[in-house]
Amino acid sequence: MTPLRQRMLEDLQLRNRSPITIEKYILYVAKFARFFGRSPERLTPEHVRQYQLYLLEKKVSWSTFNQSLCALRFFYGTTLGRKDYVKRLPFGKKPRRVPVVLSREEVLKFLQCILPRKQRMLLTTMYATGMRVGEAVQLSVNDIDSKRMTILVSRGKGNKQRLVPLSPKLLTELRLFWQTHRNPVWLFPSREPDSHLSIASVERMCARARTRAGLKRRFNTHALRHTFATELLEAGVDLFSIQKILGHRSLSTTANYTHVRRSHLQEACKSLDLLPLEQLRQVPAAAPAPKKPARRSKSAKSSAATEPGSSPPAEGT
Repeated sequence: MTPLRQRMLEDLQLRNRSPITIEKYILYVAKFARFFGRSPERLTPEHVRQYQLYLLEKKVSWSTFNQSLCALRFFYGTTLGRKDYVKRLPFGKKPRRVPVVLSREEVLKFLQCILPRKQRMLLTTMYATGMRVGEAVQLSVNDIDSKRMTILVSRGKGNKQRLVPLSPKLLTELRLFWQTHRNPVWLFPSREPDSHLSIASVERMCARARTRAGLKRRFNTHALRHTFATELLEAGVDLFSIQKILGHRSLSTTANYTHVRRSHLQEACKSLDLLPLEQLRQVPAAAPAPKKPARRSKSAKSSAATEPGSSPPAEGT
């Protein structure tokens, strides 16, 4: 490890960034330096701009685009102390898309097509609790509290902790599953007992199960979190409680699920029921266009004005 990378690693650790954030930031800066074949210390904002155009050409997601920029802004602003560089590194505007929400039939069909029990249990836990995939893979045995019926998300986004509700049915399934491996630390261990399942392996399993289930809509594991939040909203749970369960920093992020609430959309369609749609099935015959009065020529107007019976306009009109 170079001294520059070691310094950036220490800067991230001093600010208590999560292990995933540290790993991603180091990776993105290394990719940036590798693209130009020189140390990032010798690169300027103009090089960053060229790299951003390269990312756009590769059609990376806007999340990846902005995460790369976050890493570079931290590197230049904090590790190198070049605050003037940071002002010249703009973020890309991320388009807002409607969250993918699955029906219960689609969720059941999807989970039934996941053959390995470990991945099926993990994705079931995500659907039942609304966790992110990075939070679910890092669940430990001690995070399960059967007395208070809660699960501690000890490694949440931004290195924040929160509690999520634990249903009795999920508790039973987790106990039966844990008895198949009895790992003393991880709830979802990998083949190596000292480590947990990787996010990439779960996402690959999700893509295969989606194809096997014949679901036409494209989605990843995050769709289970969207579905959980929407079902809570439809059950009458208030937005503030859903915000705390999901771990959103802003309530406006949670409010996005109101746009995909099925009851909300069905209420909006009731205005269409007021129209007599049966009468609109047949297109009525077009009515004949009214005839326009014939326009007189200028010569006819002048001859009419000179006739004996005509009189000049009265004064004062």
